[in-house]
Amino acid sequence: METLVKKAVVLVSGGMDSAVVLAMAREQGFSCHALSVRYGQRHTSELDAAARVAQAQHAVEHKTVAVDLRSIGGSALTADIDVPESPQEGIPVTYVPARNTIMLSIALGWAEVLGAQPASTRREWPIPPATRRPPDPHAMRPALVPRAQPH
Repeated sequence: METLVKKAVVLVSGGMDSAVVLAMAREQGFSCHALSVRYGQRHTSELDAAARVAQAQHAVEHKTVAVDLRSIGGSALTADIDVPESPQEGIPVTYVPARNTIMLSIALGWAEVLGAQPASTRREWPIPPATRRPPDPHAMRPALVPRAQPH
């Protein structure tokens, strides 16, 4: 009898949230494929940490995909915009437009290729609700439901 291996694609940013999601997925018996995104951020410290987390958590593989969001602009993480030292009203200058949606789309694509379950690390959206209606994180739910693969 053949044993079915449960695979998961986990977005790994190098932060605590994604490290915990990766550990939880492994604990639940998933064979984890770690995914990071080089989106044009001005630093590589998070990507370096993501590689260390993926290795320490024994991910099957760790892939870093490049998507240059600098051309979109609008964020201190991808453009030459100063980060204020005191809290500001409204949308923070470190918010990267559509970053999470793009990352999730890439994870879904890789999960489809692998026949895996996508696992996201973001439960919150960094846009204050009073300022702008945040994207509905459940809107992509139909894309997360595994579909029968053609034979």
